[in-house]
Amino acid sequence: MAKNKQNAIQTGKRKLITKLNPKSPVSEQYRTIRTNIQFSAIDEAIRTLMVTSSGPGEGKSTTTANLAIVFAQQGKRVLLVDADMRKPTVHYTFGMTNASGLTNVLTRQTALSEAVKSTDMQTLDVLTSGPIPPNPSELLNSRGMQDFLKTAKEEYDMVIFDTPPVLAVTDAQILANQCNGTIIVVSSGKAEVENVQKTKELLHATQAKILGVVLNNKKMGKNDNYYYYGTE
Repeated sequence: MAKNKQNAIQTGKRKLITKLNPKSPVSEQYRTIRTNIQFSAIDEAIRTLMVTSSGPGEGKSTTTANLAIVFAQQGKRVLLVDADMRKPTVHYTFGMTNASGLTNVLTRQTALSEAVKSTDMQTLDVLTSGPIPPNPSELLNSRGMQDFLKTAKEEYDMVIFDTPPVLAVTDAQILANQCNGTIIVVSSGKAEVENVQKTKELLHATQAKILGVVLNNKKMGKNDNYYYYGTE
């Protein structure tokens, strides 16, 4: 079990390409996505951002982590939140423990300042999911969540949420209308058009502001992984 956990941590860390290889073509694409997100703000700045997908295994968690890094590299104070309280992975990606986190903050067991974990990047903090609760959807729709968002926006320039896939559970829909913007990650050759369309419809039904789509794992020429940001 310990060996499997260690392997998961090492695999997670390798996904942080924007930190490990900031001059790579993929890292440049993440910076392009960052720029497009910033330009998408018309009436209000994007302070809270949610990243989701239609189904599992499309790379949303990797995308979320790398977006958090490129925003932090820009000098913004960033909080990356693992809001996937069913199958959390952010703690593996950053090699952290998950004894406490978002669930503890939402249930008022722990203050946000005590629950966040610092990274080796000065302006990037991480809030892991914490213990898996029996009622994730209710927690995301609670007064505790409203208070958490208020406090987080006072402390950080950007709060970025990694959420469960839209078609799997209702968590992402609940959180979407509480955020300034939503990004949908679509895996090339894996995601089905009907599922992506359904995801878009469900998010629109909750008044989510969909900023665009990240096409993941699209091979272009000699690049193994190429990320493309597009509007709806």
